[in-house]
Amino acid sequence: MAGRLSSVISRIMGGSGIVSRSATSSLRLRVGMGLPVGKHIVPDRPLPVNDELIWDDGTSFPEPCIDRITDTVGKYEALAWLCGSLSCFAGLGLLAVWNDKASKIPFAPKVYPYDNLQVELGGEP
Repeated sequence: MAGRLSSVISRIMGGSGIVSRSATSSLRLRVGMGLPVGKHIVPDRPLPVNDELIWDDGTSFPEPCIDRITDTVGKYEALAWLCGSLSCFAGLGLLAVWNDKASKIPFAPKVYPYDNLQVELGGEP
């Protein structure tokens, strides 16, 4: 990607191929391209059954990808928390609809001169 980008920039700037090659090599060295955890190891034997569930970043203690919260929170407790939070959001929405003054008066009241055109609209002077 850096090579393509630098060659496009070199063509736009009107530079020669030497500028493109030097920019490509310096971008590759200085940008730090590569995986965030080091070199990718290509497996040479079959992987274990649940290999995708372990995050092995090269440290001595690989960790599981999925947090183990099933022991602490049951499915009915999780359902209760979900229903409680959704009802709080629904209550807040209903409170906003009930207290919405903009829907009752969708436009600003217009103020006219001469006592709000009292006489012109048929009122007593």
